[in-house]
This record gives sequence, structure tokens and C-alpha cells, in this order.
Amino acid sequence: MSVPPPPRRLADGRLPSRAELLAAPVRWRRPAVLAAAPQLPYEKAREAATALGLTTVGRLLEHLPRDRREARTVAGLVPGEIATVVVEVRTITTRPVRRRGMKPLVEATVADETGPMKVVFFNQPWLQSKYPVGTRLVLHGEFEARNRFKVRSHAPTLEATASGDVVAHYPATEGLSSTQILALVRAHLAAAADADEPLPGLLRAAEQLPDRSAALVAAHVGDAEGGRRRLAFDELLLTQLAYLVRRRTRERAARATALDGPPTLTAPWLSEHLPFTPTGDQQRAIETLSGDLAREQPVQRLLMGEVGSGKTVVALHAMLRAVEHGTQAALMAPTETLAEQHFATLQALLGGWGELAVPVALLTGSTPAARKRDVLGRLADGQLAMVVGTHALIEEPVRFQRLTVAVVDEQHRFGVRQRAALDAKAGRAPDGTPFAPHVLHMTATPIPRTLALLGYGDLDVTVLRELPRGRKPIRTHVASGDRERARAYERIREELAAGRQAFVVCALVAESDALAARAATAEFERLRDGELRDHRVSLLHGQMRPAEKRAAMEAFARHESDVLVATTVIEVGIDVPNATVMLIENAERYGISQLHQLRGRVGRGEHESLCLLFGPKDAPRLSALAEHTDGFRLAEIDLELRGEGELIGTRQSGLASFRVAELPADADLLDRARRVAERLMDEDPELDDPVHVLLRDALHRSHPQLDAVPIPA
Repeated sequence: MSVPPPPRRLADGRLPSRAELLAAPVRWRRPAVLAAAPQLPYEKAREAATALGLTTVGRLLEHLPRDRREARTVAGLVPGEIATVVVEVRTITTRPVRRRGMKPLVEATVADETGPMKVVFFNQPWLQSKYPVGTRLVLHGEFEARNRFKVRSHAPTLEATASGDVVAHYPATEGLSSTQILALVRAHLAAAADADEPLPGLLRAAEQLPDRSAALVAAHVGDAEGGRRRLAFDELLLTQLAYLVRRRTRERAARATALDGPPTLTAPWLSEHLPFTPTGDQQRAIETLSGDLAREQPVQRLLMGEVGSGKTVVALHAMLRAVEHGTQAALMAPTETLAEQHFATLQALLGGWGELAVPVALLTGSTPAARKRDVLGRLADGQLAMVVGTHALIEEPVRFQRLTVAVVDEQHRFGVRQRAALDAKAGRAPDGTPFAPHVLHMTATPIPRTLALLGYGDLDVTVLRELPRGRKPIRTHVASGDRERARAYERIREELAAGRQAFVVCALVAESDALAARAATAEFERLRDGELRDHRVSLLHGQMRPAEKRAAMEAFARHESDVLVATTVIEVGIDVPNATVMLIENAERYGISQLHQLRGRVGRGEHESLCLLFGPKDAPRLSALAEHTDGFRLAEIDLELRGEGELIGTRQSGLASFRVAELPADADLLDRARRVAERLMDEDPELDDPVHVLLRDALHRSHPQLDAVPIPA
């Protein structure tokens, strides 16, 4: 039996108490008028509205105009032109149609200050009463000869303003035009008065925000930008609150092992065995992470580093903290190539003493069965302290005796479930409480603060910008044409003659490893028999078997080949300090971040390095690469050029997308929303103060493409 929703005031006239408010289901407090479907007369229009997400009046009012434009004048129209005009009805009549089954035509004379014209509405006889003489209309359609206008869509218009008639243009789709959406909005705009106000008055006053009802109206018919920004703030605030609640819920759900003992292993490793002195950024990151690991709350930190900034040193220090406490650590990478490179790097960083003092193994899908059984057995009984692997680490047969630290590299390439499966490997305490490992996420892709708050808002972030001493900047040039190509190959031959090595990268011309492999193979054969025929040229692409890829990389690292022709399989995980030149074909096909990652494969040694980008010289992305070496600045330029929609919607899943907020333009609002969210979580972590009840409801209702967030009752 359903229970009717309680009124906003109770029967005795008083407002509900805090307990009564909290006891009421969320749906009871949602105004019915905003939850109702907008009135659409045609099935096609209803289907189009559903496709746009306009399933309720509330969603309709949150569907904001894309822009506002001054309407064309009647006198300025050109035959054949598609245009929007704002006019006033002078005469309007209905005329019967002789054809059987056809509804009467409605003919009208309309005019603006520049003159009149004739319009005809088909199959809508009711418009004669709906649009009486004097009605102002927005008409969208085609201007025809003999001063006639063929109407495609129409709606009652906004009032004229001092600067002229302004028409709001809405994102539309086939079956529901912008003008029809305008008419719908006008018909339902009064419902904005019923909109819940999720933000307490003191918060609105402190942030100088209008109330939500006024903002909804203004976004359509008044101060459009002011209204939009208030609605955008709400959207961003809810996203940040969801992140913070998710982080708090995760911290409460499991317990981690506090790694707070003396640095019996890490101190001598840093001072005596590490083959170089850590940078200032590395030292600060190590100190921060050591403080994190000393607590029982599971660490969730993102280590974001410039290419070549030494993230692996910080990660290995955290892993060694686990080992010196008698527990285990794992590093998970998205590809076998990267896992193998990490394994080799850890062995090199541990030095000769590491193999004996700190056993470490590699576990991937290509690990031979006998070796895999040995690794699994030593992990289960605790003999193996550290393991590096791919998603093979989260498969069912893998058992850890006591996993306390997990490093996830290029974590955006793993799904939420895959990362959760690694967490589950930590087991449970004797009382049944689940343990969680301390998790360090790593990415070599510099991320602007805007995207970091959107994609990793529930993680603490540490940034490595400082490069190791002695690193020289990579000179980058954009090249095109036969003359510059000839000079490029000459430049490569000069480097090879000096004993250096080179990469030639072939573009991914389609989303197909097979096509990329063929392109790389063809270029390998051409260079081997052509411009580089006097040098040792080798090939590497994603279609090769793992053993073949490993052999090609090892041979190049040992300088058994001079030039490696490859696809983007070398984007991460290749460390050959002797490689000093890279030529990238069709560079315009790549994004800035990927080009910066590829470029980072050279410049890793003591010699000056060069990157040659073949592509259009006027391409903004290529110009940015030639001008800047700072990956964080390049990431900001990338965001400016491509916009939040592409970066979030297609490049990485799991990030928030927005109906109202516009990024990066609203970056200032995002920062404000984060500060407010953090303050709210500090002051009222359950959001159960009566002034926060509607905000808590809004958080329940919002679904910004994040994991479901349970709000404690």
C-alpha cells in the first residue's frame, strides 16, 4: 500500500521536524510538477525529447540555450535562406483545403519594423486561436520568393529588449527543433518556482549566488550567464561531494595495515644503494607517502609525474616500506610491455643486493606455467615480498599472504572492478573486517587541476615536476615536405654515426592494431632498403608475439639495432638512454599528451635529443609541442584546444560529464565547489543537519557518471 507524500507543511500548519524530514523518502520531497513529463503533442517529439534527456519538466528547465542571437529582419531575408525571425501577427485566418483528409491551412500576415510577409501553417488549425492578432512569434524556416516564409518551427517569443529581439537557441535533435524547445520552456517556465533550493541561505550569501528558482528563469529569459553559473555551481558541488563521500565511505569500509615502523630497509637503500640522489620533488613525495602509510586508513593517492620525473623511485620506496614490515607489495601495469619494463627498472634500482634481500618476480599472461606455479606458491606462503604484473595479478589463483601496498600504473587503463579486485587480495582481519592495501596510483600523463578534480576527486594528488639532474630539454621541430624530410634522415644518420640510436614512430591510421602493424612494417622495409640501408633497422608493433616484442626491445636496449621502427607500443615502458632522436610520422593524428609521452622516450641520457614531428606546420597541437617541454602546460593547452567534452567523454571513461557546467571555462567554479564541498564534509559529514537535508537529497538524485555513492542514513 503506497503512502501519500507529506505536505510541505503538516496538517497543523507547522514545518516538519528534522526527524520527520529525514524519515521521508527522497521522492516525497521532489516537487511533483518538476518530476512530471513535459507536454508534447506528437510521438516523434516525445521520442526526440527522451533522446535529449528531457524526460521531466525539471530536466527541461535544466536544458539551457546554447547561445542567444539577434533575429534577422524581414527586409533583410534572402530567398532560399534558412533563418529565424521575430515578428508580430497582423492578421490570421483559417482556409479549408480541398484535398481529402487534409486539415485546414492557417494563413497569417506577420511583420516586424522593416515590413510584412506571408506565412502558412499546415495541419495546425488551432493556431488561429492560439496566436491572435498582436501575438509576438519566433518563426524558424525558409524565406521563399514572393515574400512568403515557409515555417519549419514556431513558438511564442520573448519580449523585445533594448538591444533588439534576442532568440535563444537550444541544443536540438531531429524531431524536436530549437524553436519547439523554446515553446516548451515558455510553457513550463512557471514551474521553476517549485524548484527545491539545495543550498543553505548562508552558503548562498557567502558565495554570492542567486536562489535556484531565479537562476532557472534567468538562464532562459534574463541574465543567462549568471543563471547558468549558479546551476553549474550546483552541478560541480554535487560531483565533488560525491567524490568526498565515496572516499569517506571507502575509508570506513576497510582497514589498512599501519606501516609505521623504523626504516630498516628504505633508509640504507636511499642513502647507500640508490645510484643517484633523489630530486626535491621525489624526496617530498616519499615523505608525504610515508606519512600516509603510517596510518590505518587505506591510502588512495595519485602520483602524477612529468615524463622521466622518477615516479618509480617513489613507488619502490612505498613497496619497500611494506617489505620491511614483513608484508607484501604488488605493482600492476596495463600491458605486458610496461610490466616487463617496470620489473627491469625495479631490479636496476634495487641493485645487486636487491635480488637476495628483496625477492621480486614478474607475473603476466605470458609467464610459463612452471614459473607461474612457483610465483603463486611463493606469494601464498609469503616467501615472495614483491611482484610486478598485469591484470594476471587479480585472477582467482593469485593469493597473497599479506598484501599491504599496491601500486597501479596508468590506472585509468583499468576499470573500477579490476582495481577493486586487487584491493580484495588484501584479505580480512581475524574479526572479519576487510583489509585494504594502501594504493598508490601512478600516471605519466600530466593532468591539469581541472581534470584532476573531475577524474580523481576522491584521491589525494602528489605532483612530480622536477627532472633528474643532467637531463637536457628535448628540441622539437615540426617538419613537412620533401626537403625537410631529406634533412631529417640526414640528421638521424648524423646521430647514428656518433653512436646514438633513433626511433621512427608510425601513426595509428585507424583504430586497428593490425593496420598500424602493416604501416610500421611497410615503413621498416622502406627505411631498411632506402634512407637507412647502411644501418641496423628493427621493427616493433602490437601484433607481434610477446616474446618477439621483448626480444626486439632488449636488442634495441643492448644497441644491437640502431633504429627502431615502431607503433605507439613504445609510448610507455621503454628506457634507452642512448636513443637521442625520434621521428613521428603523421603527428597530427595524435593528441598532445600522447605526443609528449612518445617524445619522452628520448632525452633520457646525457646527450642532447631531438624530436621531429612530421605534419602540418599550422597545426596548433604540433606548434604547442615545438614551443613547450612542460607536460603540465601542454596538458592545459590540450584542454583549451579540445575542451572537457572530448577529453572526458571519449578519452577516459568514468569521469563526470555535465549538462550545464562548461570546462575549462568554469574552472574557477570548480575550485569554489571543491572548497565548499570540503568545508561541508568537515562541518557536517553526514549532511544530516536540517539545513543540509535538501542538499543531501540532491546528492542522492544526481548521477554524474560516478560510482553509486551510498549516503549514510
